[in-house]
Amino acid sequence: MELRWLQDFLMVAETGNFTRAAERRNTSQAAFSRRIKSLEAWLGFDLIDRSVYPTQLTPQGERFREHAGELLRQMLDSRDELGGKPLRSHEHIRIALPFAMATAQLPQWWQAWSAERRMSCSVVVGNIHDLVTSLVSGNADLMICYHHAQQPIHLDPDRYERVSLGTEYLRPYVSEALAGKGGISLPGKASHPVPLLMYSPGVYFARLVDLILENAPIAGQRVIESDMSDVLCEMALAGRGVAWLTEGTAAAHGRKGLAAIGGNKWALPLSLVAFKDRTNSQRSLNLFWSELCRNNAAHAAGGRAEQVAKVPVKSPARPSRSSR
Repeated sequence: MELRWLQDFLMVAETGNFTRAAERRNTSQAAFSRRIKSLEAWLGFDLIDRSVYPTQLTPQGERFREHAGELLRQMLDSRDELGGKPLRSHEHIRIALPFAMATAQLPQWWQAWSAERRMSCSVVVGNIHDLVTSLVSGNADLMICYHHAQQPIHLDPDRYERVSLGTEYLRPYVSEALAGKGGISLPGKASHPVPLLMYSPGVYFARLVDLILENAPIAGQRVIESDMSDVLCEMALAGRGVAWLTEGTAAAHGRKGLAAIGGNKWALPLSLVAFKDRTNSQRSLNLFWSELCRNNAAHAAGGRAEQVAKVPVKSPARPSRSSR
């Protein structure tokens, strides 16, 4: 059996669609279907009910799904250990998150999270499809992403737990020099359109900016597109136009010289949300997750939710190898 067969199965089980699953696995639908059939042949029973539409799992497929993620994680860990890679301790967690969050938030979070425990992590960065793929295929223990109710992350709540780590705004920024000249203001004019530094179509932040502009239109001209917030941030600092950035990205690395414009009319509050597979039985992950949930509840009750991600997690006693 190949590891990718399990990854393929978990993806089609999550998406409920062979075409979308094949796209997220970066393969053709024909090749994807062949690999699913190979897994079924190896197991000796059907996983997919091909007599109905949309795609559904068979009863055996539903039961196998409960174990596939854990099986994949164990196989990957065994491959690493037997292949001569450093043994991962019980304190190791694999985290998938957007590049913007990895550079803006993770350094501060990690300093707090690891302050009172021996802890290491592997960081996977990518777009939202990459992150979801990593989580559902068992290649990540924790997925952290931006979230808005009008552009939700579609993960089965019966399978995936979630907890909020805080809130920040996505808002328009320009260079202080450009703002000081009075050269740019929202909503702009048809005779002098605002130069826009925009996210590439299909990017999660592009859909969020579209939501903002649907409610508060502007007279603008798209001059630069990029998938990455950091690219748009640097272009804004260089005075090339207006970029919608999270407050964390605008403040990261001590960046100065950016000014928010337009007020809350052109801003959108985003939740910073962590997701975990309920079937992941890794002890250190579940202890860490429980602490995050307790901290979230305590700070929400006290009206100080912005500090949830900054509370250190106490180190558990090191379990024996037999408890893996």
